[in-house]
Amino acid sequence: MKQDELKSISESLIETFDRAGKESIELFSKGLKITIKKDSSPVSNGDLRVDELICNKIKELTPNIPIISEETVDLNIKNKNKIFWLIDPIDGTKEYIAGKDEYTLNAALVIDSIPVLGIVGVPKKNRIFYSYSPGESYLIESGKTKKINCEKKQPKGKIVALSSVIKPSDIILNKLKEYKVNNIVKMASSYKFCVIASGEYDIYAARERANEWDYAAGHAIAQNAGAIINTLDGKPFLYGKEDYRNPSLLIRRSENLND
Repeated sequence: MKQDELKSISESLIETFDRAGKESIELFSKGLKITIKKDSSPVSNGDLRVDELICNKIKELTPNIPIISEETVDLNIKNKNKIFWLIDPIDGTKEYIAGKDEYTLNAALVIDSIPVLGIVGVPKKNRIFYSYSPGESYLIESGKTKKINCEKKQPKGKIVALSSVIKPSDIILNKLKEYKVNNIVKMASSYKFCVIASGEYDIYAARERANEWDYAAGHAIAQNAGAIINTLDGKPFLYGKEDYRNPSLLIRRSENLND
């Protein structure tokens, strides 16, 4: 798929993500209807409505590319596709249900194991991030679009890591020490990838957790902005695994986090 086609697809999704984000806020304000899935995680009518809006638009744009969404996937069917969409309509459902502001809306197009296109909406922060090829990652905020490239926003000498939990494991803490991290901030959802892409934070490390749809859209945005993304042991972080499970993760804003 050529760059101009990927650009057109990503930009055609922006309005849908804006609308879906606004509807997620409206549904929350009216009182969410929540059920518990087989894996004991919650799902709300907000998740399902966002899923419907995003998937319908993607079917319109790319009718021949399969869509794998967290809310409709059959885990008994192994993924053997080379080109496919990964959708996580709301990453951080517990955050969303609790009325917090770090939940995200996510879609990624994976081609030959790599998420080449990604779009992440952060409704309560009024931000949409999107990317369609290396060097082409963008942030839309307050009606303005700007290119992002992992340029450091923290003061020189301050290296800030992100964490999904308040107290990271010793394995993660030891890894962060290797990069001279001197501050750790807890943050939910794929928003972590996006604020590394924007240069607001420096590094995120995680043991094996979550599924491919949780990471793919943010991965595309960060990697295309210049971030370095591997597993903790330095292997490529690839998509298209039959069971969708993520390996460990290390995402760095740059080779030298003080730059």
